[in-house]
Amino acid sequence: MTAWSGAAVDRRGRLRGDDGTVTAELALGLVAVTLVLAALLVTTAAASARMRCLDAARTAARVAALGVADGEVVAAAQRVVPGARVTLVRDPPWMEVTVTTDVGGAWFTGGSLAASGSATAWAEP
Repeated sequence: MTAWSGAAVDRRGRLRGDDGTVTAELALGLVAVTLVLAALLVTTAAASARMRCLDAARTAARVAALGVADGEVVAAAQRVVPGARVTLVRDPPWMEVTVTTDVGGAWFTGGSLAASGSATAWAEP
């Protein structure tokens, strides 16, 4: 007696009713791979946006430390990250710049994603 004694078997000894199981497993596997790839792409985009925000904040903090007007500090940060929101806090002798931008991939999380970076500089004499 075989292990499949209670199941219906065709002429070639295969179980009937299992046709298409490989297709179903492949479809589920492809969905899982697609979700992992999407998560990886969103994570990479967020890390890249954070690095750009940090670079923009450092650039703007250096410009602010030279005593330049606020508008030029914001413009310097937005040259590095176009469309970024820039916050400048002058607390003599320190200047703190925070740069925030939206990250692509909000469709994956269902909400909004934002990356930010900040830098502090000492005012030049």
